[in-house]
Amino acid sequence: MTTTGTRAVRDHVIPLPYTGPVPAPTWHHAEVLEHRPEADRYQYLRLHAPSIARTATAGQFVMLTAARHGERGPVLPRPMAIYRRDTEAGTIEVVYGVVGDGTRKLTTFAAGETMLVVGPLGRGFHVPADTPRVLLVGRGIGTCSLTTVAQDLAGSGTELVAVASGRTPQAVIGADFYHECGAERVLTVTDAEGTSEITRLRAQLTSALDSAPPQRILTCGSDRLAWLCRELADRWGAEVQVSLEAHMACGLGYCHGCATGTRGGPEESPLICKDGPVFRLEESA
Repeated sequence: MTTTGTRAVRDHVIPLPYTGPVPAPTWHHAEVLEHRPEADRYQYLRLHAPSIARTATAGQFVMLTAARHGERGPVLPRPMAIYRRDTEAGTIEVVYGVVGDGTRKLTTFAAGETMLVVGPLGRGFHVPADTPRVLLVGRGIGTCSLTTVAQDLAGSGTELVAVASGRTPQAVIGADFYHECGAERVLTVTDAEGTSEITRLRAQLTSALDSAPPQRILTCGSDRLAWLCRELADRWGAEVQVSLEAHMACGLGYCHGCATGTRGGPEESPLICKDGPVFRLEESA
């Protein structure tokens, strides 16, 4: 999980209200259709996984196994947000960062090979059909948890405003996709240019949205930005939903290794993989 703020977001979340059953996950030996470098240190992966493409809801994720058939490791699969899905083609797309042995091994899969994929997993974002305006705020690879929301809202009548943040212009993900989905406004902000600084970003957003604020703010990728979203939500009377990132062993809720830590006593905290990854961020303390 990204922790760029002084308070860990995962200590201040509660599960979203129950909105019905989630799609049952399926296991695919998915064909790799395309795999290439993306931006400064990311990889773009397109897989043929028809049942996942057909049933995945916005904000859900998949588990990718980096070991090929017959290999002993890496043992644990890696959780990855679904960047985009195409129900007609039966494909899903993933954009991921290369940060360790597992993701480095993932980069060795070439088009034509098969990869073990499990999904869709978790509970995603909830945006009622009558929501007038939504604000998406993503940082780095965390933006990949938000792009399927934009995909679903395209042409729906809900106005979309998006923030795509990164260290450098080359590290920004999703801005072009947001435009493709018909976003009303896309703010691209970076550390290198100083535009991602919280005071400057707050001023941009309040200037742009005070007259017609969003009813829901969805965020992923930075505690610092999540707390800005919570502050803006207090100002506008909006709800904040945050997608949490975590290391996972199974992604199905069996191992209980990704608890949020939000409850004390004998009762277990909500699990990021099963009760999330999307949660409601509570009001500012």
